[in-house]
Amino acid sequence: MLFTHILALGIPCIIALVVASGLTRRRVYPLPLPPGPRQLPILGNALQLDTKRPWLTYTAWGKRYGWWQVNGLFVELLDSISYLIIGKIIHSRMLGIDLIIINSETIARELLDKRSANYSTRPVIPTIELSGMAFNTALLPYGETLRQHRKIFHQVFRAEVSVSYHEMYSRHANELVINLLVNPCDRHTASLIMAVTYGHLADGHEGPFLTRAQEFLDIGKHIVSPERAAMFTAFPFLEKLPSWCFGGAFALMGRCRELAQQLLNEPFDEVKAQMADGTASHSLVADFLSQAHDDADEDTMKAVALMGYMGGMETTASALQTFLLAMVLYPDVQTRARAEIDQAVRHDKMPCLDDRASLPYLDAILREVLRWYPLTPLGIPHATSNDDVYGEHFIPKGAIVMVNQWALSRDEDMFPDASRFDPSRHLTVDGKLKDPFINHFAFGHGRRICPGRWFAETSLWTAAAAILAVLRIDHAKDSNGYRIEVMPEFCTGMVIVNTAREGHLRAMMNSK
Repeated sequence: MLFTHILALGIPCIIALVVASGLTRRRVYPLPLPPGPRQLPILGNALQLDTKRPWLTYTAWGKRYGWWQVNGLFVELLDSISYLIIGKIIHSRMLGIDLIIINSETIARELLDKRSANYSTRPVIPTIELSGMAFNTALLPYGETLRQHRKIFHQVFRAEVSVSYHEMYSRHANELVINLLVNPCDRHTASLIMAVTYGHLADGHEGPFLTRAQEFLDIGKHIVSPERAAMFTAFPFLEKLPSWCFGGAFALMGRCRELAQQLLNEPFDEVKAQMADGTASHSLVADFLSQAHDDADEDTMKAVALMGYMGGMETTASALQTFLLAMVLYPDVQTRARAEIDQAVRHDKMPCLDDRASLPYLDAILREVLRWYPLTPLGIPHATSNDDVYGEHFIPKGAIVMVNQWALSRDEDMFPDASRFDPSRHLTVDGKLKDPFINHFAFGHGRRICPGRWFAETSLWTAAAAILAVLRIDHAKDSNGYRIEVMPEFCTGMVIVNTAREGHLRAMMNSK
């Protein structure tokens, strides 16, 4: 591919310019940067990184690199000791881009929550614009446009409003149970979030919309991560080249732009038409159109509606898939959860949100689902607006800051035997929940915390409760009657997706 050839051939004049530029821009920092691996000229740590699973590399670096100040000198210690001291925040550089990786929940809250004014913007990632994703709320820089987006999200998805969707949650959860053997979880999630954002589109339109939305997500999640987009940041001239030069998902950036325009406009325009002929059902877009003035910003509303749909579609579906996987691999957990439901809920009714306070173990299961395999292992990258100092370390302005949720999930100090699925770790000795679900690190930190978290956790709870009340999830069997073992496999991007074959997960009607 062209860019590979460029790197292989070198192009001396470009390399010279990059080196000269780097030398002239190099800053003298008043304090050391956080610890990290040695860097090569120009490339930095690019060749040391697993770009498919960078969170694993960052976790390993956190354990390997640490420094302790002794009499003004920084002495590298043994791996295990250094990690306990300061290895939970590390520095890397990728083609001249500073990366700060946070491997600690405590540090994440100290910087992103308590110093949110400095950590609330997003880095400039060229592939966001090139792929038509500039409308994406999660990727917007901090400013007025973001505030407008989040205001609308808050009006629709805040806690008290999310509870008002009680009947809708229950109806879709019941449909999920009926159709689970035929349709994957993403159909349930897509249908629910579609009802909230757009209402019901005309017959036959929802299927193609979901197909295009899934294609858009599949392309986007592989090209907007800072590690993969670094070459466009380091070499801006690449933006002028046709996307097919780069191969892989980058070759599909043109297709991504085309899909973005279809997804932004078509469902919105259909709701608008339904409003005109009086057939529109209640939805986010219908409410906006009924209250809008002539000067209303429809482009903002289109962006918010599409992000509400897409933001909830894959993450919640992935969480449900992980939940099903855990129920197969840990049948004792499934048995205990079902016993809790049987005790708290009458046998002739389905569990509902009114029963939630009586089902703490189910909530603990869902907390553990989000911890066990974090949906977004590196979250969404932040960027520093100004220089900062944490402890004895300098964090420069413009650095990309990422919370390594994978490292947080595998912190043995917080989660002993972290690779095991154990909901009990989220309960006190007397069986009460330790922390509010909504504070889970999976929803992000600071001013950029997920605005749809209330809707996501409530819809996830309702679906899981319905599944456990009616179905028993077990291994499938082959033609000889032998159990087919399930191996946890996850595809990667910005979102982890469970890819264990659905044929290996079998839902059997409970005998109760």
